[in-house]
Amino acid sequence: MKRTLEQWLAYQQQVHPRDVALGLERVGEVFRRLAPGRPGRQVAVVGGTNGKGSTVAFLEAMARAAGLRVGAFTSPHLLRYNERVRIDGADADDAALVAAFERIEAARGEIPLTYFEFGTLAALLLFADAGLDLAILEVGLGGRLDAVNIIDADVAIITTVDLDHQDYLGPDRESIGAEKAGILRAGKPCVLAEKDPPSSVLRRAYAIGAFAIRGHSDYLVDELGAEGWRWREPGYEILLPHPGLEAPAQRGNAAAAIAALRALDLPVPDEALRAGVRDARVPGRLQRLPGAPERVLDVAHNPQGARQLAEWLAANPRPTVAVFSALADKDIAGIVEPVAPHVQAWHLGPITDAGPRGLPVAELARRVRAALPEAVIEPHASLAAALAAAAGSAGPDGRVLVFGSFHTVAEALASR
Repeated sequence: MKRTLEQWLAYQQQVHPRDVALGLERVGEVFRRLAPGRPGRQVAVVGGTNGKGSTVAFLEAMARAAGLRVGAFTSPHLLRYNERVRIDGADADDAALVAAFERIEAARGEIPLTYFEFGTLAALLLFADAGLDLAILEVGLGGRLDAVNIIDADVAIITTVDLDHQDYLGPDRESIGAEKAGILRAGKPCVLAEKDPPSSVLRRAYAIGAFAIRGHSDYLVDELGAEGWRWREPGYEILLPHPGLEAPAQRGNAAAAIAALRALDLPVPDEALRAGVRDARVPGRLQRLPGAPERVLDVAHNPQGARQLAEWLAANPRPTVAVFSALADKDIAGIVEPVAPHVQAWHLGPITDAGPRGLPVAELARRVRAALPEAVIEPHASLAAALAAAAGSAGPDGRVLVFGSFHTVAEALASR
């Protein structure tokens, strides 16, 4: 009997004993058995601590505005697994994903694959069959040992490097940067979007002969106020509208996407770059939901993301109550402390669909109280209850900020 997509996803969580098992040997062997060919005529791989999903969205929107056939693989999803694989702006349907999983299952034999590895291989199969001009692949965790790294990128982007997933990637920016730099390839361009990337990233680029294109150095961004902004490099510049995505970091993400497209052999005219900057959207990144009180959703789930969220809150002051939850392995204090000056009260809820990474609300409340001893904190038995309580306490002129884990934002989207 054929499995449904939901049955396949449940099955994949049982095939490998661990949720995360970094390494390329297993997934690489199954990929060689499948032999699907290149996922696209050109391939962009996007890594980094924050900004990956937004940078993918800018790349996708710009390339599609140029009339190119584009595929994008991202993770995690918010509401439907199908969101992870897009071809020409449309999510993959259940039948296509199931057919890909059946091919993978037939090829893997006794090789155990993780849930993420199944998904990566499925995206690569569907992209190879689709005849894409550009395949955009988002790294799941780290870079060097992430399943996406079985593909040699024509251009790699590293958005930012900061502290997250230290159990897997190392204790500091230098060690984390070394892992993320594993997606770079000899003789190929790599866009380094940060003004001051870790020296480990630069050493890797120079050691293998990757062509580093550095933000704030090889290309520049000029703020032009109400007129928008300018992207420029020697011999070329373009005036651009303000990004449709609101966070302060989005201009840097759009700038990195432009640098990557200019490094590829693809016809992307200026008007397509402008349209992509203006039209790119990605759920859960300072996403506003209609109604009163205002509801703003953001997947800030590490300290760097929280600092960027705090910067936006400071620039957009309004009485704010927060709905917050995070996974057990996250730096709770590092996430809530930057946001706290802009929040009047905290409503906390548990994450119940993340297996052992879920955090009971009592423990979450203990960690938040330890970080914010003077804050008004109210734990709830469910995220739904936290959302309802926050909406009631914010008042029609206030703001409900829902942030933290993807699971938290997904709950708010599902209940709207």
